[in-house]
Amino acid sequence: MMNGRELLEALTVAERLKDTTRHCYTSKGRHESVAEHSWMMTLMAFFMKNEFPEADFNKVIQMCIIHDLGECFTGDIPTFLKTKEHENLEEELLNNWIKSLPETTCSEMMNLYKEMNERQTLEAKIYKAIDGLEALIQHNFSDISTWSKNEFDLNLTYANDRVSFSEYLSILREEIRKDTIQKISNK
Repeated sequence: MMNGRELLEALTVAERLKDTTRHCYTSKGRHESVAEHSWMMTLMAFFMKNEFPEADFNKVIQMCIIHDLGECFTGDIPTFLKTKEHENLEEELLNNWIKSLPETTCSEMMNLYKEMNERQTLEAKIYKAIDGLEALIQHNFSDISTWSKNEFDLNLTYANDRVSFSEYLSILREEIRKDTIQKISNK
């Protein structure tokens, strides 16, 4: 259990994600926050839960909520710039923070992160696909003038490997690709 003070202290750290911006922009032209990315992922999970009746979507939603908490400590580094050193530092700082949480919360989060990293369960595969797809969708929502040069190709290919286990997610990926092609052709 987490008492009131422990909850407030944990939220003080997590609140940083509201001000931690991502590489991507919103449709109105401001940098998207990490918290907004996590929220949109969670909403996507809620909307698609009936497509995967065999999956535990409570767990998928929990994964979506916590997946970028490490960025409270390191900020967001775009996937095409993130190195193994960045990943290791983020994981170390995140794990140190998680270990400071009450035992039950610590254990639950460590188990979720382990499952997410291993990507063997259906829930972890769904979460990881949503993570990649949400970034692509947000790029399509943003003004194309905010895209870096490499994102024109990246938005056409990124996350293909993350959706291959699911016909539904593969079809969704193709719809996102169509939107990207349309956006690029209107440039």
